[in-house]
Amino acid sequence: MGTTLQGRRIAFLATDGVEEIELTEPRTAVEEAGATVDLISLSSGTIQAFEHLDKGGIHGVDRVVADADVADYDALVLPGGVANPDFLRTDTDVRRFVRGFFDAGKPVAAICHAPWTLIDAGVVEGRTLTSWPTLRTDLTNAGATWVDEECFVDRGLVTSRKPDDLPAFCRTIVKEFAGARS
Repeated sequence: MGTTLQGRRIAFLATDGVEEIELTEPRTAVEEAGATVDLISLSSGTIQAFEHLDKGGIHGVDRVVADADVADYDALVLPGGVANPDFLRTDTDVRRFVRGFFDAGKPVAAICHAPWTLIDAGVVEGRTLTSWPTLRTDLTNAGATWVDEECFVDRGLVTSRKPDDLPAFCRTIVKEFAGARS
């Protein structure tokens, strides 16, 4: 992928229950493209990833979301998993942080169940996106248009449905993040 993200700093926002491959593959893609990544979470220490319903790896947290500043980052990635976005969406600091990227016009990427967090941050109305199919009603009720596509981009918001879509998701986030202005 080259060094198209050289000098860029990307926030990955996740907590316990994150789908491991939806955290690690996008992280590897942006790091291989030259970006620096911070894993941001609800509390310091580590988070427990999952491979579907089985425990996966443990990942060290770089920064707590309550102390994170959108101005420090060029883009945001929201990995999925069922539990991860459900925990994140109820947190005031998470909603503030996510909304901040949209307010600043910075790109955001979300895969699988991660758009739940976008719904609670109040940023999906009037947008078109994809997700895990069971979020269709939630997204539609929040004012979004849902599409069943491998990867969809709407004004800097990159979304994908599931782990099988990761190759397209990773290619697209690198391209979108490379075109972003900090």
